[in-house]
Amino acid sequence: MIDRPGLAEFLRRRRAALQPEDVGLPRGPRRRTSGLRREEVAALCHMSADYYARLERERGPRPSVQMLAAMAQGLRLTLDERDHLFRLGGHNSPARGASGEHIGAGMLRIFDRLQDTPAEIVTELGETLRQTPLGVALTGDTARLTGPLRSIGYRWFADPAIRERYHPADHAFLSRVYASGLREVLTRRGPGSRAEHYAELLLAASPEFRALWEAHEIGIRPARVKRLVHPEVGELELHCQTLLDPEQAHYLLVFTAAPGSASYEKLQLLGVLGTQTIP
Repeated sequence: MIDRPGLAEFLRRRRAALQPEDVGLPRGPRRRTSGLRREEVAALCHMSADYYARLERERGPRPSVQMLAAMAQGLRLTLDERDHLFRLGGHNSPARGASGEHIGAGMLRIFDRLQDTPAEIVTELGETLRQTPLGVALTGDTARLTGPLRSIGYRWFADPAIRERYHPADHAFLSRVYASGLREVLTRRGPGSRAEHYAELLLAASPEFRALWEAHEIGIRPARVKRLVHPEVGELELHCQTLLDPEQAHYLLVFTAAPGSASYEKLQLLGVLGTQTIP
């Protein structure tokens, strides 16, 4: 059963505790409130300001699991706080670990400060959860994908068109990387996991994947330097730095170019072009 007073108070407290800079928003000279405004939280949670305001006023329908998950993410809640929010909303708390998609508050705080840098947060299966605007401009809007296609390792074999974004000389090596990585996750997570489902689909659909799977390679790691081919600015060499959240098995990938290099200049140009030329 929903605890309306408790839910309303918790939402108000968490909103008041967040500052604009905590979520990548400008403070502005005329801000009077110490925390976020209701409409700012509603935008972060991808819901209407009226709906969110009613929850803070102990009104409106019981929020769905999807709405609670969106609020937990928008309010940058920890896992314990997220679970508390779900219980206040009258639902069981979601699973933790690799099957969960709640991004940790600490990782999101770092991500929010990278809006002028290509960066993304992915699961251990390479499923994109968040991208910065420059990340979308660099590799396309992969966070909008659903089902197995969310995983870059699955897309690599199921939709060869994505290989156009990567240097042709690296294609064979990347195929080994993705097959090896999927096998490692499957071994770790076991039967019934998404990794097993993806492997079964690819074994049925991709001869290339079947051959690599039969080779049973383990430990093929991606190179630190990525060679990408962008349809507008051409080839880029980018260094990939990785931050791991072990509790949720999420990775923050940050792509940078050496200052003064041709790739650095191309990233600056891509920041100007934005996503308007990306299909």
